[in-house]
Order: sequence, then C-alpha cells, then structure tokens
Amino acid sequence: MVTDSTTTHPAPNLPSSATPPSAAATTSAPAASLAAASAPTTALAIAQQVTDPELPMLTLADLGVLRAVDTDPDGTITATLTPTYSGCPAMAEMRAAVSARLNAAGYHNVRIRTQLDPAWTTDWITPEGRRKLADHGIAPPGPAPQRQTNGPVPLILSPTRRAVPCPRCDSANTEETSRFGATACRALWRCRACMEPFEHVKEI
Repeated sequence: MVTDSTTTHPAPNLPSSATPPSAAATTSAPAASLAAASAPTTALAIAQQVTDPELPMLTLADLGVLRAVDTDPDGTITATLTPTYSGCPAMAEMRAAVSARLNAAGYHNVRIRTQLDPAWTTDWITPEGRRKLADHGIAPPGPAPQRQTNGPVPLILSPTRRAVPCPRCDSANTEETSRFGATACRALWRCRACMEPFEHVKEI
C-alpha cells in the first residue's frame, strides 16, 4: 500500500544520480571549499542525510525508513519511506524533511511515496544505527519476532522474557520499568548493576 505527496515546483530533468546545476556550479568553481566539494550531491546521498525527528542521532537510512530514491521518466525524484508503524505521528515531518532537503539541493520536483507493505521491522535498523543508539544510551533492539505471512496470527498473552544489556555498563542484570517510553516504539528499563535508567527500542 502506498500514498504519494508531491511538491509543486518546476522540475529539472535530472536523474537521482546526477548533480543538480546549483551543486555542479559550486563544486566546479576554482575557489570551492573542500567541504563544498565533498558534500553529497546525488538525490540518494542527500536523502540519506535526513535525520529521524524522534531519534535525531539516526538518519532515516540508519533507521531503515528510507527505502529507495528513484528518478521518474519525467525527471521527478521519488523517495520511498516506510513508517515504523502505520500511525506514526512523526511521518509527516519525515516526509517534509526529505522533500525540503532535496529541494534545497536543487531537486525541485519531488514526490514522497509512503509504502506500508512490507511493514517496517527493527531488523531494518543498520549496524551503524544500532551502534549510534548504544552510544547515546539507548539499548538497540534484538532480533524481531518472526512474522506469519498467511493464516491466523497467534495471540500470546504471557509477557515476553528477554535479556536487554545495559547500554552504559553492558550488564545483563536489567529490568523493564514501563512498556512505553517517550514514543510507542521505546520502553523504559533500569540497570540493577549501575542503577541507571535507559530506554530500549522494542523489537517489532
């Protein structure tokens, strides 16, 4: 299932791998700085720099939300996003941020495509994204539960027991204090060893 949102700006006929005219002029100028010359210029590279509004240490690429950036036959750049869950309140901001970043780089005709199938899973978080979470005191998720693709979905009423190592001291002597944290996809935990509270990204 997908939904589309398109910005209303004139479209330069550029592939996602091309350099926009504004960026090309900047990097070809004799006095261009090293920072400007090394800045990302393709649509994919630019979209990959957009950060998550709820976990700003992660990019949408780290999170696995950015699924693809393609060039349509008419030159429109189409970025495909999959929300962490279908009612994610941050999705509107993600769409706007990707569109604004591409517009600022010279890609003025941008379509943001929301794809709900297949559903996002925490298994899509990259190893780099997991490292960043741990570095910021948030325990990354373990392997996501296996999904049943057809037939009835089993209902398990008993609590799921899991070991979540403390991201601060790496102790496995931890306990969940609340199933819900600042967002629906995070839970609150406490380490019995160092006594520090921490958040854990739940396996989805």
